[in-house]
Amino acid sequence: MNAIPPLQPQASAAPEDDPRAPAIGVYLSDALDLKAVFGEARDPRLVLLRPEEVEDPAAVVCALCWQAGPQAFAPYPNLKLAGSIAAGVDHILSCPSLPADAVVTRVRDDSQADLMAGFAAFHVVWHHRRMDDFHEWNRRGEWRRTDRPAEPCETTVGVLGYGMMGRAVARAVSTLGFRVVAAARSPAEGAAGIEVLSGPDAIGRTAERAQILINVLPLTAETRDVLDAALFARMPKGACLIQIGRGEHMVEEDLLAALNSGQVAAASVDVFRQEPPRPDHPFWAHPRVFVTPHRASDTSRHATVRQLADAMQALAEGRDPDTRVDRRRGY
Repeated sequence: MNAIPPLQPQASAAPEDDPRAPAIGVYLSDALDLKAVFGEARDPRLVLLRPEEVEDPAAVVCALCWQAGPQAFAPYPNLKLAGSIAAGVDHILSCPSLPADAVVTRVRDDSQADLMAGFAAFHVVWHHRRMDDFHEWNRRGEWRRTDRPAEPCETTVGVLGYGMMGRAVARAVSTLGFRVVAAARSPAEGAAGIEVLSGPDAIGRTAERAQILINVLPLTAETRDVLDAALFARMPKGACLIQIGRGEHMVEEDLLAALNSGQVAAASVDVFRQEPPRPDHPFWAHPRVFVTPHRASDTSRHATVRQLADAMQALAEGRDPDTRVDRRRGY
């Protein structure tokens, strides 16, 4: 890979005046020091700066974002693209200062989907084989066995969401021998061992059949708070939940009540509304909750920056970026 040319003083003109010059972008986040995270991931087509390093806001044409503040985009009058560092883009779309004509992109990475699928498969096996029991008995020094589990082919795993992530998860779980039913917004073809439900109540119909339910939905106005008491009540009594979508999908108080009543037997929770969850959050100490710190999947830093540069190049050439999000649909 060619070395990035030294950062030159920024001219007041927008960088498209010189098509050979790298695009000027800015890191925007109130939650992370994105330069510390992505600073070593470079692409010769792009120069990324912290806001305080920007000499000419008019030269900035793109942003790499994660949970930016309400007025984060306001200083940059020529912003053409806002890219998320992950698959989720709700934090960008909900920002009031996002320009109406800015293209929004998300990370699309096959390796990220593979990581998500492996994480989901691990937790399916964890709940199916009741590994939490073994974990507790191990701590006590007790040699005990559970009853023989149901065959995987006798166990239905539901997958909420059937985009790139949902398809990868469904394939991985199906390969282990489980019956898989997936909820999709639009009609989609399944695969061997995978049934796809679509339509307005696909999520509820999937939940009704799932002994283990995996959430990988995108966050939209329609899916916010979808994992609530009403949905848990539709699940088979004693079913398990794997929450690896977005924190705002789940009403945490409703899951706690379902766990305490036995309607939901156990849960894996990787994402929260507030991250990290407060020290006294009840899930930390709950014997039937497996908490992980938003690590179901991750994209390489280099791939994230490369995809932002690819998107900017596509716009410069009059093409639609492959990673573009439909702002109306939210994904």
